[in-house]
Amino acid sequence: MKIGILCAGDEELSPFLPLIKDRKTAEKAMLKFYIGQINSIEVIALFSGVCKVNAAIGTQLLIDVFGADMIINSGTAGGMAPDLEIFDTVISTEVCYHDVAPNILTEFHPWMKTIFFPADPKLIILSKNAVDKIRPAGKVVWGRMATGESFITDEGRQKINQEFAPLTVDMETASIAHVCYVNCIPFISIRCITDTAKHSGINNFDENCAKASAIAKDITVALLTEIKNSHCE
Repeated sequence: MKIGILCAGDEELSPFLPLIKDRKTAEKAMLKFYIGQINSIEVIALFSGVCKVNAAIGTQLLIDVFGADMIINSGTAGGMAPDLEIFDTVISTEVCYHDVAPNILTEFHPWMKTIFFPADPKLIILSKNAVDKIRPAGKVVWGRMATGESFITDEGRQKINQEFAPLTVDMETASIAHVCYVNCIPFISIRCITDTAKHSGINNFDENCAKASAIAKDITVALLTEIKNSHCE
């Protein structure tokens, strides 16, 4: 079993690197992949760079080149739900694009029944077990995430909430879920909140990214242990 860990930025990946034992690196498509073990689990980790296409490239390489059997997206996001606070964490149940016409996904490849990419049901259950055991900083909730390639203005926030009602917004998750969906690879996303409607903007993201990335890392590592234990039963 090999698990791909995909982060968008280097600061989101950084907390994982000291944990990877027997670490080797490989480069492909101008990306660096870190290969080794976390808690005796084979992992391949990288930061893909921001935006949907970069994340999709990284995801497909994890699957095709490095043989990842499942993908965990770990990192940060903007909070959309009004009850979310900075350093709360959202774990995906389903993911959508907020900047792609709905019929693109239903009338063309991959001919989906809805616009929502589901997270893997077993990984959702295991993530709940992981959270129960480590009790991370902030609250943890499960729900819908939305992806698009822009920082959200107040006007944009209202439109996205009306159309999609996501808990979070980011620039990569739906593209990662999209690639996993067409490859039949289990997927889940773990995103810790760096900014909200009350505390918005790039300055809040920069200030809070390191702590939020560490929280997402802690939950991801706990999930890895749950995955390992479930395969040993």
